[in-house]
Amino acid sequence: MGMSDAADTPKPAASAPTTEAAPPKAVDELVTTQHVLSTPSGDLAYTAKAGRVVLYEDRVEGGVSKGRVATAQVGVTTYTLDGADPLTRPVTFAFNGGPGSASVWLHMGVLGPRRVVMGDAGDLHAPPYGIADNVDTILHVSDLVLIDPVSTGKSRVVEGGSAKDFHGFTADVESVGEIIRQWVTAEGRWLSPKLLAGESYGTTRASALAEHLQGSGMYLNGLMLISAVLNFGVHDFEPGSDAAYPRFLSFYAATAHFHGKHPGRTLQEVVAEAEAYAERDYPYVLARGARLSAEERAAAVSELARLTGVSEDYVSRSDLRMEHWRWFGELRRDEGLTVGRIDSRFTGFAASGIAEHMDADPSIDAILGPYSAAFQHYLRAELGVEDASPFHVFGPGVNQEWSYKEFENRSVTVTDRLSRAMRQNPHLKVHVAFGYYDGATPFGCAEDDLAHLRIPEALRSNIERRYYEAGHMMYVHEPSRVQQAADLAAFVRSATER
Repeated sequence: MGMSDAADTPKPAASAPTTEAAPPKAVDELVTTQHVLSTPSGDLAYTAKAGRVVLYEDRVEGGVSKGRVATAQVGVTTYTLDGADPLTRPVTFAFNGGPGSASVWLHMGVLGPRRVVMGDAGDLHAPPYGIADNVDTILHVSDLVLIDPVSTGKSRVVEGGSAKDFHGFTADVESVGEIIRQWVTAEGRWLSPKLLAGESYGTTRASALAEHLQGSGMYLNGLMLISAVLNFGVHDFEPGSDAAYPRFLSFYAATAHFHGKHPGRTLQEVVAEAEAYAERDYPYVLARGARLSAEERAAAVSELARLTGVSEDYVSRSDLRMEHWRWFGELRRDEGLTVGRIDSRFTGFAASGIAEHMDADPSIDAILGPYSAAFQHYLRAELGVEDASPFHVFGPGVNQEWSYKEFENRSVTVTDRLSRAMRQNPHLKVHVAFGYYDGATPFGCAEDDLAHLRIPEALRSNIERRYYEAGHMMYVHEPSRVQQAADLAAFVRSATER
């Protein structure tokens, strides 16, 4: 080929440099709406903001700062009273537990301005349920920020992120704490009275958060611990440990009373008798093991069967140790029913009359549909959030993969952290709500947790207790909901008075 031929041959076009598309920038996605709630004590005009806010972290890799980096978009719903002075107006940060649950339960059950209408145990409404004004909302006394931790609700990690990075004890405390810090800073609320409200694992989170936030300079006025679990070691039925059995006994007895196993007696009488046996005789019986005499064992079998409502044969075959999942299926087995764990007032049909334990929790079956449907309607129709991504009441797999690596070879407990927070800030008030029919975080376990806080006697008066004839989500029971709303409002007032 000659030079002229080469000159006349067209050259291929230069290839454009290839670049990977940058991931979309994470931004706050909030919708603002105005509302007026009419209540017996007057109208409440408030502003709602719902959607997602960006969670940031100051990233350092290999000792080199990478700047402030977006890691997740966290679902929040905020309610602020119009015209209130931000320097004196309290604000409550609330969340549920799981771990892996969205805040829909506290939000639409007792705290927010709208609530679910679903009926109650023995009188459940049929789908599609309903929503009503909550004239007892905590907005009477406090602004409200509902938080859905990463992977719950509509919260999600940014593109390229790993959700598992947030699914653990410390990571959860730090991420929720940072959302609170960012909100307080953005809204100019550093001098507002501040409270945390948590339910179930949310009480574990709230106790650790109190220490975490105060250690960073954000002191709190109050903690609302609803259905508290502060030390898993007294809740878990672990081989080789008898700690849980006595602490569940008063719950078993209360539930047996509700289901007609203690005719002619009051709930308080039955609970007091069970507590007395659990504090002294039952631990002795369990500790003796095979050293019990035949007479002692027979007496224990008789007493436990009477208190818990099951047969002496069942108590004997369980070696005096009734594990809760099995007991739920045993109490009304002869009727083909199981009782609920979250709320033992509820019953459901047993899948098998000979199953070792119940196959599903009938109380969760009863409340999941109403709360899920109501909130997703409310979010779009009333709060204006049109995002069509899935809403996860329970984040898929979060609970199963949750990391407690900080507690390797020991029980998960935050009693030390709550104790530290109370010693650090003697003005910190604590409200604890117990449900007699709560089999997930029984009141006997929570009372034991509180009794073992390492605080001086002078600070024990900072703790108030309220009991309800209901379960884990006591606001499902209408009389308890009304009373609890009043109790929480009174606590906010007392914790924030100056």
